[in-house]
Amino acid sequence: MTLVGAGARLIEVASGRTLAGEELDAAVSRQAAALEGLPSGVLFARMPVELDSVLRYLAAFGAGRAIALIDPALDTEVLVELIERFRPAAVLAAPEGAAPPGYAASGDSWRRVSPEGVSPHPDLAVLLPTSGSTGNPKLVRLSRDAILSNAEAIAEALGIDADEVAPTSLPLHYSYGLSVLNSHLVRGATVVIEASGVLGRGFWDAVAEHNVTSLAGVPYHYEMLRRMKFDPAKYPTLRTLTQAGGKMRDELVAEFNDRIRAVGGRMHVMYGQTEAAPRMTTLPADRLGEKLGSVGPALPGGKFGIRRDDGSETTHPKITGEVVYRGPNVMMGYAETESELADGHTVGGVLATGDLGYLDQDGYLFITGRLKRIGKVFGNRISLDDLEQAVRTAAVGIDIVAAVAAGDKVVLFAELPEGGAAAKAICKDASRALSERLHLHTSGFDVRPIDIVPLLASGKIDYRRLESRL
Repeated sequence: MTLVGAGARLIEVASGRTLAGEELDAAVSRQAAALEGLPSGVLFARMPVELDSVLRYLAAFGAGRAIALIDPALDTEVLVELIERFRPAAVLAAPEGAAPPGYAASGDSWRRVSPEGVSPHPDLAVLLPTSGSTGNPKLVRLSRDAILSNAEAIAEALGIDADEVAPTSLPLHYSYGLSVLNSHLVRGATVVIEASGVLGRGFWDAVAEHNVTSLAGVPYHYEMLRRMKFDPAKYPTLRTLTQAGGKMRDELVAEFNDRIRAVGGRMHVMYGQTEAAPRMTTLPADRLGEKLGSVGPALPGGKFGIRRDDGSETTHPKITGEVVYRGPNVMMGYAETESELADGHTVGGVLATGDLGYLDQDGYLFITGRLKRIGKVFGNRISLDDLEQAVRTAAVGIDIVAAVAAGDKVVLFAELPEGGAAAKAICKDASRALSERLHLHTSGFDVRPIDIVPLLASGKIDYRRLESRL
């Protein structure tokens, strides 16, 4: 199986390299040959936004080697914990420093020298960590069929063909960024590899130079583009905008829809989770105005149900409950230990999303909230409970803290005297500590003092009451 369709091209801006056709096939084959001599087991690959990262991923996929895609900014101690739990055959593009016990440095990688590891299930292709920045992530196990079917479904819904040119506006280890890569390559389109991102000057130079046709972003990107007074008229080939990675304000969706439509373009709002490889919906651009607030219907091959409190499911309109998705792109299951890498499909193609929502009369999904304590910071899923623990252990003087999701950021209420300069300084220190630990901008962590964190009668934190203060 291959993700590289006929005519696909990779352009790396930093090096000026372009690979296509036989040259691209040869480059992938060279990477695959380098993997052949590695021990058995899953591969870990740190994924900076570079051509070599893409080639390693494509080589592993084509060679049938299961590969876990790792944030290159992940703290080494967290990476080592993952290595101890899953004992990968190798860590590709390893960080600088000594290899952990059981591994030896080999070129730019760490190679396992300890006894044989568990052989991954033959269907397993890609593993992506969930909520891993704060420690102890699970790995989502995605099959080749899930990756390919989702890439094809997205390409069909967005009308991607060989003329499309997409930039790497998102990290490659992030499921949304990976889906942009997959859905374009599978249709023989072009991917422009540029590392500075949407807020970088070099990114927009590359958009203009390489005639980029589409841009994928999370809500934070669009908030920043609004501040930058982004005008799509400056980029005549850029005519498709897509948004996922958390709910974006309806007024912001409408604003960017108006901007891109004014120049003959289109905007698509999408919804997904890593566990669905990762997209589940696309809102057709021609219905965005009338369906504002919706994330659209299920992608081709998928379907939604709404689970009521009594456990029954319905597709009747306007009934709110947990969103349940069924489709060929649903994960095989999770893995928390090495032994689970050998497991088969354990969820039966059914994903209980943990999101609350309802369907309208046309089958369009509207998300209304979350069942679980998961927030998103600039599109990155983060456990709110882990975030609270991170603040408490940051040695900034905060013992009692409560985190609540607030769109594309997290608000943390710290039990400190309100209105005092010292409390404000402590809150700034906490935001900075979280930013440094998670490698995300401080604006994603709004730490606020509160005289007393409210509690329920049970003694648990009253998060609903805190949400009313947002």
